[in-house]
Amino acid sequence: MRAPDTILPLRTDGLGFTAGGVPILADVDLTIEAGAPTLVIGPNGAGKSVLLRLLHGLLAPSAGCVAWDGPAPNPERRQAMVFQRPVLLRRSVLANTLYPLRLARIAGDESEMRARAALSLVGLAALADRPARRLSGGEQQRLALARAAALGPEILFLDEPCASLDPAATRAVEEIVATLAGRGTKIVMTTHDLGQVRRLAGDVVFLHRGRVREHTPAAQFFAAPASAEATSFLRGELLW
Repeated sequence: MRAPDTILPLRTDGLGFTAGGVPILADVDLTIEAGAPTLVIGPNGAGKSVLLRLLHGLLAPSAGCVAWDGPAPNPERRQAMVFQRPVLLRRSVLANTLYPLRLARIAGDESEMRARAALSLVGLAALADRPARRLSGGEQQRLALARAAALGPEILFLDEPCASLDPAATRAVEEIVATLAGRGTKIVMTTHDLGQVRRLAGDVVFLHRGRVREHTPAAQFFAAPASAEATSFLRGELLW
């Protein structure tokens, strides 16, 4: 049974976004349910990152709307986002993890407990006192995940979190994502890596030229894509 205060499912109705007179997204109708990760894929320029920013509320739609289910108070406190290049404070690893908790007015003892638990989750507990900006790229991304996870979000948006990482760092991030999903956090993630989609996705949203061409279970998407664009994309023939 759905928890009475859940903010999911997340729905969009006729969602669109235009920048400088150029349409980026149009007529996006989606329902994102609780459960396994939703992976958003498509060629360069398809609108993947813009979609995540609209869902998270960082951009205002030019058309349509984003609606959370209710009755959840303060849904903005139940969601978080991690970007391809995390922005870290000139503070320690622990202080970076504590920062959003303090902004959320979580009490000192509880905030430190949550921060340290999140650092343990991502394998950075031993580096709690290290300056965050001295971490490697993979460690910085894990710190960004810890900072988000510490808030206990019901839904976590990840915008190509592995795009600039080597295979070992990518594997570490994927393990964290899988752990968070297994604990009940809904993951909505963009990626260019089809192998990553196969490893992580419960369902796939395929975007092409700003429109949703398919939203299907991952196994179905790979076995029998329903659109010519998706078929070409899986063959590596669709570049834009």
